[in-house]
Amino acid sequence: MNTSRMAMPTPMPASQWDFDPAGWPDDDCVAAGADLRPPTLVAAYRHGAFPMPQGGRLLWWSPMRRAVLEPGALHISRSTRRSARHFHITVDTAFEQVIDACADPRRRGAWIDADIRAAYVELHRLGWAHSVETRDADGNLVGGVYGVEAGRLFCGESMFHRATDASKVALIGLVDVAGEDALIDVQWMTPHLASLGVAERPRSWYLSELPTLVDSPSLWWT
Repeated sequence: MNTSRMAMPTPMPASQWDFDPAGWPDDDCVAAGADLRPPTLVAAYRHGAFPMPQGGRLLWWSPMRRAVLEPGALHISRSTRRSARHFHITVDTAFEQVIDACADPRRRGAWIDADIRAAYVELHRLGWAHSVETRDADGNLVGGVYGVEAGRLFCGESMFHRATDASKVALIGLVDVAGEDALIDVQWMTPHLASLGVAERPRSWYLSELPTLVDSPSLWWT
């Protein structure tokens, strides 16, 4: 596994926006507005919310049913293990390429706009956002995942593939680098994620786990 020189996360000042789950509705969408500055994003993730624009508005989400990959739950099929032999993993060597591939407007449900891109590239520069890349035998980028890391929590934002199983291999690489004690949040369930061992948990469960996770030393750096 090849890894670029990753910066330790830059300490964040307090956000001017209040992400208090006590005031959230019983709905996946919990707030609108605010901004995409680094302190805002870090505060949101630490409290269980993430941004996703819709209809020209900046909305914040905390799914009532959260899809998570719990420690030790990753399921790797025999076919995926065979596919993995044809790829290799790199970490934080192509963050902007990964987010651009995830933002491809030809993808169904594409939502990553220029503001989201700029915000996460800045988070990456500050050491909070990371990418795990899948490369073929020639070193070409064929899959990847990016997201935000806080302590023992990794919040996956989006993933892509240009070769069969390349996104699955990226998730395997993410589990390897994040550590066996990390919780990986993937937001909403899909059949693809379920096949890898991802499970749904109530929002209340997810929020109750956050304080211990985000205040723990990061396994990304050990």
